[in-house]
Amino acid sequence: MRGFTQRCLQLKLLFIKKGIWFLAYSPEQHPIVLQIGGSNLENLAKATELASAYNYDEINFNCGCPSPKVAGHGCFGVRLMLDSKFVGEAMSIIAANTNVPVSVKCRIGVDDHDSYHELCDFIYKVSSLSPTRHFIIHSRKALLNGISPADNRKIPPLKYEYYYALMRDFPDIKFTINGGINSVVEVNAALREGAHGVMVGRAAYNNPWRTLGHVDTAIYGAPSSGLTRREILERYQEYGDHVLGRDGNKRPNVRDVAKPLLNLFYSEPGNGLWKRKADFAFQHCTTMKSFFEETLAAIPDSVLDSPIAGVPSGREDLFANIHDLLPSSYDAREQEALDA
Repeated sequence: MRGFTQRCLQLKLLFIKKGIWFLAYSPEQHPIVLQIGGSNLENLAKATELASAYNYDEINFNCGCPSPKVAGHGCFGVRLMLDSKFVGEAMSIIAANTNVPVSVKCRIGVDDHDSYHELCDFIYKVSSLSPTRHFIIHSRKALLNGISPADNRKIPPLKYEYYYALMRDFPDIKFTINGGINSVVEVNAALREGAHGVMVGRAAYNNPWRTLGHVDTAIYGAPSSGLTRREILERYQEYGDHVLGRDGNKRPNVRDVAKPLLNLFYSEPGNGLWKRKADFAFQHCTTMKSFFEETLAAIPDSVLDSPIAGVPSGREDLFANIHDLLPSSYDAREQEALDA
C-alpha cells in the first residue's frame, strides 16, 4: 500500500564507518525520504554523499527531535532551531551533496522561543541561506528540560494556526503539517483547509491497518484493493525472505524485517499472544516463512481473512475556523531591515 511506502526513514549519524546497510531499501518503497541529523557540517556532507548512491527521493534534516540524547548531549535535533544561520549553512551543504530536493523537519518553537514571529524568522533565514523549499512542521513547540520525548508529543499544545499562517506568509514554500493527526478523516480535514501535505507518524506506526489501510482510497481516491491481512503477509513473506541477510553479517535478520508488522493486529483478538509468540520466534527463526508459521496461529482466521472495514472515525472539525485564528502576518522586509 502506498501508505507503507511513504514513510520517512530516520538515520541519525555522526560519522559512518560501519552499517551502510541501514541505507538500503527495496525499489518498491519509492517515494522514500532519508532523514539525517547532526551538528557537524563535514559529517552532514559525508552522510549526504553516502546516501546519494541509494537514490532517495528527498533528504530531510532533523530539526525537530527533542530527545535529551539528541537535543541535549548531541546538540542537534530541535535545539538547532535556536541557530537558524547554522541550519541554513547545513542545508546548503546537504543540497550541494545531492541531486534530489532537501527539506527540514522542525517544531514551531523551543522553550520560550515560541512566538510566531520567531518561527517565521527561522523559516525565512533557512530558506534565504539555502535552497530549502519544503518544511515539515510539527505544530507543537518542544520543551528541552524536564520532559520526556513522549511527553513532548503530548504536553505542549498544538497550534495549527501557526502552520496555516506559514502557508499565507511564505507562498513560495511547501509546508507539510504534522502532529496530533490520527486518522484519514483528520488528514482530509487538513487538506480541505488548504494544507500542502500531511504527515502522520505515531498513528500510522501504532495502528497501521486502520490508519494506512484507508490511505489509497480515502486520500488518493483509488479503488479498494480488497486485500486481507493474510494476503498482505503472504506477499510480505516473499519480500522478507528475499531480503534476509542481503547486506552481510546476517542483516537484516528476521527481527529487523518483522518489526514493522508488530502492530498490524492492534486491538484485535489474539494481538497480545501474537506479540509474545513473535518475541520468542525472534530468538531462533531464520526465515519469514518459519516466523509466520510459528506466530500466526495466535490470530483468528476471521481477523486474518477480513478486508479492511469502513473508514474509522476522526475529528472532522479538527481544523474548523482555523483561518480565523491566524496570527498577524509576518513582514520579511522588516526582518531584512533588522538584519541589515
